Amino acid sequence: MEEFSRIASGIKGLDQILDGGLIKGASYIVQGRPGAGKTILSNQIAFHHAAGGGSVLFVTLLSESHDRLFQALGTLDFFNAQRLGNDISYVSVFQTMREEGLDAVVQLLRRETKRRKATLLVFDGLLNARDRADTDFDVKTFVAEVQGQAAFVGCTVLFLTSASLEETSPEHTMVDGVIEMGDMLAGVRTVRQLQVRKSRGSKALGGLHKFEIDRRGITVYPRIETVFAEAPEACELPSARMSTGLLLLDDLMEGGLPAGSITLVAGPTGSGKTTLGLHFLARGTADEPALHFGFFENEKRLRTKAASLGIALPEPDSSSLTIRNRALGEQLIDRLAHELIDEVQERQVKRLFIDGLGGFERAAVHRDRLLEFFATLTNKLRSLGVTTMATWETREILAPEVHAPFGQVSAVLDNLVLLRQFEENHELRRSISIQKMRESVFDFAPRQYAFAQDGFKIDEGQRVNAKGSAASATAAS
Repeated sequence: MEEFSRIASGIKGLDQILDGGLIKGASYIVQGRPGAGKTILSNQIAFHHAAGGGSVLFVTLLSESHDRLFQALGTLDFFNAQRLGNDISYVSVFQTMREEGLDAVVQLLRRETKRRKATLLVFDGLLNARDRADTDFDVKTFVAEVQGQAAFVGCTVLFLTSASLEETSPEHTMVDGVIEMGDMLAGVRTVRQLQVRKSRGSKALGGLHKFEIDRRGITVYPRIETVFAEAPEACELPSARMSTGLLLLDDLMEGGLPAGSITLVAGPTGSGKTTLGLHFLARGTADEPALHFGFFENEKRLRTKAASLGIALPEPDSSSLTIRNRALGEQLIDRLAHELIDEVQERQVKRLFIDGLGGFERAAVHRDRLLEFFATLTNKLRSLGVTTMATWETREILAPEVHAPFGQVSAVLDNLVLLRQFEENHELRRSISIQKMRESVFDFAPRQYAFAQDGFKIDEGQRVNAKGSAASATAAS
């Protein structure tokens, strides 16, 4: 099957959704209410196309000059005033449409496209052209003539409109693709989202994808369930083990964590989840790079904490350890996932500590996709050969029962380590137990632990019975 020739949009994430970019010579409708981001998206594509050697004709229905448009675009990184009038030409057809009608606009576009040898045509104002038409047939005729001339010279067309056109509208039936931009309220926050509603001749990633607008312009974050939708390849389970950083815990696991596995450390606040992760990260080397990806503590606080517990982390300028902190704020769950995967691939990370998974949960707008999201993320990390330790904070600080962090947790985890706190004789005691290790034997008996000068200290000879009371290793066995 012959592949379509495509042009890159220059918008991170959008080309992934469009199966490689815009089809050369095809026509697209970009629709969304005022303020949705259509003008920024189309101009970002235009400037990227011009930077790659293309010629852009940007047609508007503005009655005034384009100075205000350029002033707004000037705040964005992709804008380059030196390209104006050279690689990118802005033309207003307001007077022509008002005085002479759609036929005259078509003639003008045909003439300007040919004269400027345009390879990308942006028509901002399809709604106005629609209102100027007497019948649906006139709309079809206008669209057909514009895209026919453009396709003849290999020019790609973007029609921008503020109308929310139905799939049966004449415009939709004529074009090759429809990209819809919008937003939604999630609690008190506004979340921008994009959907490819039509993609003739190519397989676009379906559904809603979040995007944001900042100084870079538009960045799209495709849902990871669509980007990494393929089932993980069957492969032999690795026999290698990776140390947790605690020798006794390694012994309980018959040698440490299986390489490439996903381990969840669950426990209440203050139980030592981050401390356990610091031990794991401290074993990072240049050949076995480590990454901390967290939401609550920056690098300075983490290093101060590690030093106070006698845990020697690799030096800040070392390639053995990278620390990334993502403040909760108004995060997007797919942005976090893409940033994490990019970091792992770029640095060829072998040890990953996510502190904690609740940060992803807080960023989720649609919570009913959490299981699929985590399943996709963990499968991708396994495929990259990363040994991952992640934390989840349980709600119970002192309680005999512990609830799973989210439904069907065992479906996405290989190993589960549980940290618990209980009160005995008016004293706070802590226990650690291995609840699950997939395809591996392990010692499941709970052990007491405490914080010492050298960090997380497991009591080798002190097991804990089901009621939380301590028992000697000999008696328990």
